[in-house]
Amino acid sequence: MKLSEIKEKLKSLETIAFQLPNGNLVPRHFHVTEVGKVTKDFIDCGGTVRHEEVVNFQLWEANDYDHRLHPEKLIKIIALSEEVLNIEDLEIEVEYQGDTIGKYNLDFDGSNFLLTSKQTDCLAKDNCGIPKEKPRVKLSDLQKISACCEPNSGCC
Repeated sequence: MKLSEIKEKLKSLETIAFQLPNGNLVPRHFHVTEVGKVTKDFIDCGGTVRHEEVVNFQLWEANDYDHRLHPEKLIKIIALSEEVLNIEDLEIEVEYQGDTIGKYNLDFDGSNFLLTSKQTDCLAKDNCGIPKEKPRVKLSDLQKISACCEPNSGCC
């Protein structure tokens, strides 16, 4: 989800809820402790120089059970971040504390913002020799292998 999309969705909401990939909701007393721009410059395993930028939201839950972040307040925080940090309409990455800091993509189901799992990937598969698909083993080949290793088969 891009920054412009979350701002548009926030305009129609009375409350904000974030849902984790396991279906649990982030406790309602969460804070958005950071809105920022994260820049990553790196070289992939194939030698290609890459540049990525995302908007980062950090969610944090405190012992402040009376606190509720309202949509209009988050819109103001986003607007200030755009102005001060010169943030463009980038994809959003959300950080949330689990066993360690988890990084999530963001989606929306019509009522809740969904923290969706991120996956690592090789960006240079063509340069690494990684096959596009794992080779498939035929069941008949497995049967041949297991037949030669049976007791009294002479293979051992």
